[in-house]
Amino acid sequence: MSQSCLDCAQRSDRVFCDLSPDALAAFDGIKSAQTVPRGTVLFREGKPARGVFLLCEGRVRLSFCSENGRRMTLRMTAPGEVLGLSACLAGGSYEVTAEAVDNLRVAAVGRKDLLRFLREHREACLQVVNLLSEDLHVAYDRVRAVGLGRARRSHAAPVH
Repeated sequence: MSQSCLDCAQRSDRVFCDLSPDALAAFDGIKSAQTVPRGTVLFREGKPARGVFLLCEGRVRLSFCSENGRRMTLRMTAPGEVLGLSACLAGGSYEVTAEAVDNLRVAAVGRKDLLRFLREHREACLQVVNLLSEDLHVAYDRVRAVGLGRARRSHAAPVH
């Protein structure tokens, strides 16, 4: 794994990667580049959010535990995603469990370092705001689709 974000060939259009050279150098200083084996749990649902993981390579399964105790897959992630961001910023617990489906390359950043970095680098903070806004719109669309699906079923003509 490229130890420096400045040298990474995949950095365009990724949060925390497509920054000015000064901000990118500062991010390099707070991240820990790690190789993570397949099957490793990066964080668990309900545990305190201690940091984020920028997924550089590989896929991660995001899952949650249903009311009856079954593990449900929410979605699969792709390189470039930041895992654990909303929980970390809120200072709460992770909402999901993140498990490596492939061998991963990640950049891990602790919560305190991330918050300080965002205070000091406005461009990164704006990228995070845009990312969280996109996530919110996706959630709205999913809720709308579920609601419309129920409405269509309840208004459907009975079949005899």
